[in-house]
Amino acid sequence: MTPPHPSDDGTDRAHGVAALLAPDILVMLDEEPGSVALETEELHPADLADVAEALPRERVSDLLRALPAARAADVLEHLDDELRSEVLEAMSTRQAAEIVTQMTPDERADVLEALAEENEERAEEILEQIPLEAREETERLLAYEPYSAGGLMTTEFVSVPEALTVEEALRRVRAMARAERREAMYTVYTTDDQGRLRGVLSLRELLAAPEGARLVDLAWSDVVTVTASAEQEEVARVTSNYGFVAVPVVDDQHRLLGVVTIDDVIDVIQEEQTEDVQKLGGMEALDDPYMSVGLPAIIRKRVGWLCVLFAGSLLTATVIERYEGRLGRAELLTLFIPLIVSSGGNSGSQATSLIIRAMALNEISLKDWWRVAGRELLSGLALGAVLGTLGLARVLVWHAMGWYDYGQYHTRVAATIGATLLGVVTFGSLAGSMLPFVLRRAGFDPASASAPFVATLVDVTGLLIYFSVAIAVLSGTVL
Repeated sequence: MTPPHPSDDGTDRAHGVAALLAPDILVMLDEEPGSVALETEELHPADLADVAEALPRERVSDLLRALPAARAADVLEHLDDELRSEVLEAMSTRQAAEIVTQMTPDERADVLEALAEENEERAEEILEQIPLEAREETERLLAYEPYSAGGLMTTEFVSVPEALTVEEALRRVRAMARAERREAMYTVYTTDDQGRLRGVLSLRELLAAPEGARLVDLAWSDVVTVTASAEQEEVARVTSNYGFVAVPVVDDQHRLLGVVTIDDVIDVIQEEQTEDVQKLGGMEALDDPYMSVGLPAIIRKRVGWLCVLFAGSLLTATVIERYEGRLGRAELLTLFIPLIVSSGGNSGSQATSLIIRAMALNEISLKDWWRVAGRELLSGLALGAVLGTLGLARVLVWHAMGWYDYGQYHTRVAATIGATLLGVVTFGSLAGSMLPFVLRRAGFDPASASAPFVATLVDVTGLLIYFSVAIAVLSGTVL
């Protein structure tokens, strides 16, 4: 079986592979299961996982059984969490344990942790069937918080005593590579006799080092590390700042516990970005891919925020009801309500998005709130002046051209719109920028300051500003 030629688009390529190969795989599974491994050996595990997901769900476990355990483990790593759990439940405990054992330690822990959320008893059964050494290693990783450096790290790294010579170190590295797979082979860490991390050098630097040199003289001693309890966002920040392919994880005594590799960091970045985008849209973050989440779960994730936003919108109606009598005497003011509330909401959403992103990248902290407030106050005034001028011109031009009659007090109406836009946009910018600080100070995720939430907040205050300005400017004329 020849894999399809890759296209330029990764998604199209994956879908093309799955669509073309899935029927052939089903035929082989029915007629000659032993040929599946040979026929699919050239496929990348991620592509073979796409093929698996294109099969009927009850046949995915048949596909994995037809593959060598190590190959099946690579494919299993790329399946979505829900399907992966279904497959492990469908297999015998012995078969599932054999495949899970072949996974990298961090992936093994992640798989069993995800399975435990669905079926804790099944996860325990599989864990008990894993060989002792791998089981103890997995249990140590499962003891860490899932979203911490300890929960992300793998124990498949290369470390050697700092007292070794280059030749001695190379012999050890070769022995490790021959004996077992090491996920992080590209970096060599040096330790003292207590297991404390002392230095780091790349495999290339080790290969290029002069004969007879000692690692203690070659390795970089200024090693950037994270503790096992560090949050995954901190790990991603360190990786990004220093351009690392692996970040060493140490305990309180600076003993090397494991490393977080770049592929796991990319997963963290994608996960955090997805969560923030969903929260900014005014909903709870989904824990799984969209198509894997059931309709009841999607409704549950969305309905809470919609109810909160609905309650906020009721306040808008309350404000309008309060000024209903005055609006009845100057109905033309109602024409500009959508303009006023949308301008304030848009400026607030812009400011919120900027500040949340800056917080996520550690560009600003809580102590910078006053600097941000000053910048957004000036920005809001400048932006409000621009929109206010446009709003004022809109009324004057339309009246002068005869496109709409705003009455004998049209200049005052124009001034009302201009002044209101100045105030609403300024308030929106200031409120939108400060809300993430308030939420973080209260211990909440700043991303919860969603664009719809900010817009609803500014809608209410925008109307209050509008009607207050209108009363001040138009009192005794149309009001």
